[in-house]
Amino acid sequence: MSGGEDVAARARAVTERFQFGPWDIVSVKSHILKSEGPSRERFESQLELPQVPEMIFADNVLRMVHSDGYGIEFNALDALKGVDAHYDPLKVAVSQAWREARADCEHINDVVKPFDWTYTTDYKGTLIGKPGKGITVSETTERIDIEKLKVREKILFYEDMLLFEDELADNGTSVLNARMRVMPSGFFVLIRFFMRVDNVMIRVNDTRLHYEVGKKYMLREFTSKDDQVKDIKASPHVLTNPNEVANHLTLRKEVCEKLLFPETSSDDRS
Repeated sequence: MSGGEDVAARARAVTERFQFGPWDIVSVKSHILKSEGPSRERFESQLELPQVPEMIFADNVLRMVHSDGYGIEFNALDALKGVDAHYDPLKVAVSQAWREARADCEHINDVVKPFDWTYTTDYKGTLIGKPGKGITVSETTERIDIEKLKVREKILFYEDMLLFEDELADNGTSVLNARMRVMPSGFFVLIRFFMRVDNVMIRVNDTRLHYEVGKKYMLREFTSKDDQVKDIKASPHVLTNPNEVANHLTLRKEVCEKLLFPETSSDDRS
């Protein structure tokens, strides 16, 4: 990014900060990455993808950093690094429907190199911290208490931001967004990837992150659900609503993890 472009990008960005005990919560929201120019070239150079989504919010970031220096953030670049740049899994999963859906798709047919043109990602966040002094991740049988999260609490801070979006050459949609709410009892983050290829397939990949005040860890759950449209038992209007259709999809993968803070970490909210 050139110096002038860098200054302009900072001027356009809106930054919000919220201090939650030892946690510094930062939200940065900016404009869509331009279709050409140094910023675009710099962004694309870090990816192997032959094409990137139409709308990329390259400067958007949602970050939670502890006063001891460790934390986690969510951004578009790292999310797109999780997209398969060498293989088109949908072609195999729904071969006939895939061919029919893409028959008139110039955008896709112009691509010689196969890649996951739906931009499916299993992004679970980017850990922050120095080696040996950061968060360690381990599998766990402990689950996020959804019922506890349903208890009505005062919302101290809320964020909802887009990281990227693509209309799949008018064949559907692919979108990744981040939502966060901070309550007196802790904070909760939902990173949702929603993909719909019209008349072919719907997929919802969710990453949920929950921190409760006083605990020395966060819980993180990743789920991947999908089905071919013909197999989804739901009204047509449901298919375009990620919140509703997710309840009608088959669970394909689930990963439950405990994000442990360093032993020296202090988490006194006073």
